Amino acid sequence: MTILEELEWRGAINQQTDADGLKKLVNEKAIGLYCGVDPTGDSMHIGHLIPFMILKRFQEAGHHPVVVIGGATGSIGDPSGRKSERTLQTMDVVEENARKLTQQMVKLFNKGDGGDFEIVNNYDWLSQFSLLDFLRDYGKHFNVNTMLSKDIVASRLEVGISFTEFTYQILQSIDFHYLYKHHQVQLQIGGADQWGNITSGLDFIRRVEGPEAQVYGLTIPLMLKSDGTKFGKSAGQAIWLDPEKTTPYEFYQFWLNQQDTDVVKFLKYFTFLSQAEIDQLAQEIADRPHLRLAQKALAEEITRFVHGQAALEEAQAITQALFTGQVGDLSVQQIQEGFKNMPQFTAPKEDNTLAIWLTDIGLISSRRQAREFVTNGAISLNGEKITDIDYPITSDLAIGGTYIIVRRGKKNYYLVTFQD
Repeated sequence: MTILEELEWRGAINQQTDADGLKKLVNEKAIGLYCGVDPTGDSMHIGHLIPFMILKRFQEAGHHPVVVIGGATGSIGDPSGRKSERTLQTMDVVEENARKLTQQMVKLFNKGDGGDFEIVNNYDWLSQFSLLDFLRDYGKHFNVNTMLSKDIVASRLEVGISFTEFTYQILQSIDFHYLYKHHQVQLQIGGADQWGNITSGLDFIRRVEGPEAQVYGLTIPLMLKSDGTKFGKSAGQAIWLDPEKTTPYEFYQFWLNQQDTDVVKFLKYFTFLSQAEIDQLAQEIADRPHLRLAQKALAEEITRFVHGQAALEEAQAITQALFTGQVGDLSVQQIQEGFKNMPQFTAPKEDNTLAIWLTDIGLISSRRQAREFVTNGAISLNGEKITDIDYPITSDLAIGGTYIIVRRGKKNYYLVTFQD
């Protein structure tokens, strides 16, 4: 199966500018290809990851990926997919974001058995010409009527678009031409909303280099879940690649909790499992859906790819501890990661008894109710069921001298932090 045949099977191709020409080119030689990301934030989220997974697949097939960090274009703002103007960021913020995104890209591409790769910043060339250079050397090659017809601009005409964002497609076209000339790039990959920007780049290159220039564009479909909602968020929150913003445990859980109706699609998009392996997991969904083997495989593969084996094992350990209730062996770091978004309470480092302590810290509303929960065996501390309402509570019970994990019933966890 060729790389393009694999992408077709994975459902990862939306549009191609010249499918036959690209097929012939990649069958003849290893090519240079690129995808870009603007540093509008300090981390990518899983929605950003989709086109770069395609870039990674090309890398593993022996091609040469170039990742473009948009240090210049990120200071302008891409109108694609936007209903309103972006708020311009200071150059200091853009530069810091660019540094962090570069670190994430190195982590993603500097692994596995794929070929070499490059990471470049378009500020390095887009900052080198003057306004007059821009108008004379580049602006002359772009017809305003054609630019207005592009969806990225046409969709904004009713509410308005600034000249700054209007020129974005010219800057992205310059990027493609620069990479074609200096990095032997012949293919640009982007999301479905990038079609207008990509085709503008192809037109520009052919005007400057001649109609025989072999350059191509490929876009990926908009990722939707089976219920028609946009993919990439959990409870309205983005799932980030930065472990400080979305912990590896939270990241793992996001994938583990995917619906049966979505998981095969996500296995194709986000893992490097073979067709035979994915077909087997699809059969498991049909035969033994309660085991959730496909979800486990998805969570393992993508967490390992983004965060590494050690972080995956930590996430699995936290998951297993919470599932079995054996939380007493968790480390302080694992508790901080696994309980980040669970209900939390604070308690003074003072001796107390269990039923009174539960109400004093606000975890249970009344002492009568607290006594009932305890005597009925519904309360566990650090994985140990306690049925004595006068059980002594001291800071010595705290894991790392800081945390007591309270479980009420089978699924309700609470984190209590001792404070001086």
